[in-house]
Amino acid sequence: MLAVAMWSVMIVITTCAWLVLWSIPPLWPLLTLYLIWARWIDDSPERGGRSSRWFRSSRFWKYFADYYPASYEEDLPADRPYVFGYHPHGMGALATFATEATGFSAAFPGIKPHLLTLSSNFQMPFYRDILLALGVCSVSKQSCSNILKSGPGSAITIVVGGAAESLSARPGTADLTLRKRLGFIKLAIQHGADLVPVFSFGENDIYEQMPNEKGTTIYALQRKFQSIFGFTLPLFHGRGLLNYNLGLMPYRKQIIAVIGKPIHVTKCDKPTLEEVMSVQQRYIEELTRIWNTYKDTFAKARLRELSIID
Repeated sequence: MLAVAMWSVMIVITTCAWLVLWSIPPLWPLLTLYLIWARWIDDSPERGGRSSRWFRSSRFWKYFADYYPASYEEDLPADRPYVFGYHPHGMGALATFATEATGFSAAFPGIKPHLLTLSSNFQMPFYRDILLALGVCSVSKQSCSNILKSGPGSAITIVVGGAAESLSARPGTADLTLRKRLGFIKLAIQHGADLVPVFSFGENDIYEQMPNEKGTTIYALQRKFQSIFGFTLPLFHGRGLLNYNLGLMPYRKQIIAVIGKPIHVTKCDKPTLEEVMSVQQRYIEELTRIWNTYKDTFAKARLRELSIID
């Protein structure tokens, strides 16, 4: 539980550490050099990162992932690149693809996973270095291309629904923002990368969210914020460190990420819309198969069925 609590406030911890160090004048030259290097010299987030196997395998992440197990359905040969699509938006992606806590590398030897996130996350001192040590990279088009071109076994994981999907996250639901998300499919076709759907059961059950249905003022403000800053701020709450009713920690609910069957695509530098839509249909069918296969085991308390929106 302590590991989850620490990660929940890691941005706050690293920001406070950065500010405290600036209160020590002898460190100013070093901090200035670090800032220059991080902001204008180090392009690791766009170049495949600098993953540390030791850091990814740290016992800290085993504690973090105690409630984030993963299930692997298929063998994935390491002779090709992969694009994993993670659904829905949430914390399980970190445990499965950015650490060794769930046994990814043991299950898929030779595949080098890179979880992707917003470039803005690499503007935060120290926090960026933690992400890079986990193998996390920028979700920019250039970053994706650099990783997928780096050779057989290279893999990226994109949380497809992004910020928009987090606004529709509710316990007992599985509303996926996917219908209009074609960029990751086009990217896979351009690089001849197999597409692998991943559905994470329980991901929407770890937080409660204030009512923000479409048409409400809160929803409109959240979407406006997203259009300006590129991310949004769901008004959510979980549990506290010493209580179960209110706080920023996720509720202690099990999350099971099921990695489905790969969808092979034919490489094409300029795929047509029809080709992209055809692959998307196969992708949605596989994602739906995962849901239908495991929903009675891992989503017994569901309020409604899987829904593909937007």
